[in-house]
Amino acid sequence: MSGYLEAYGASEEQRARRLGILKNSAIATAVLLAAAGTLYGLFRNYPEEQQAKTFVSRLTARDYAGAYQLWGCTEAKPCPDYPYDKFLEDWGAKSAHAGQGVPAIGMSQSCGSGVLIRLDYKGSDQPVTLWIEDATKVISFGPWEECPGRHLHLKAWFQSLFEH
Repeated sequence: MSGYLEAYGASEEQRARRLGILKNSAIATAVLLAAAGTLYGLFRNYPEEQQAKTFVSRLTARDYAGAYQLWGCTEAKPCPDYPYDKFLEDWGAKSAHAGQGVPAIGMSQSCGSGVLIRLDYKGSDQPVTLWIEDATKVISFGPWEECPGRHLHLKAWFQSLFEH
């Protein structure tokens, strides 16, 4: 009889231990998935954003030939639809945004085979949207202000919480 009473409640302890392990595993999995989703959202367009920053830094350094190369063109072999003199008119020292300082990357959205990146200039209501092709990292003007379709603007919403 003593053997029966000694084992009484042992299965309940095992069950409670298993439930605790299961609960901790579920919490750890949820935290891991949330962290992975956040990191993916933050760094999904990282290479394209770096390409845009390189473009902006070359413009800031007045290396217009180097910036033009990021469009897949050179002075020796200009793009057929975007000659170097037109590039200088849009981005050079006499362009509309030349005196507005260094633009900030305001938004980046993946759509299709590339990424739309919006350059926001301080004091200007007119941002410039760039398209950066995923495979080649070649820059061009964005075909849209924003990718077609519905979007959650979580970053803008989150920033608006702390602006007041």
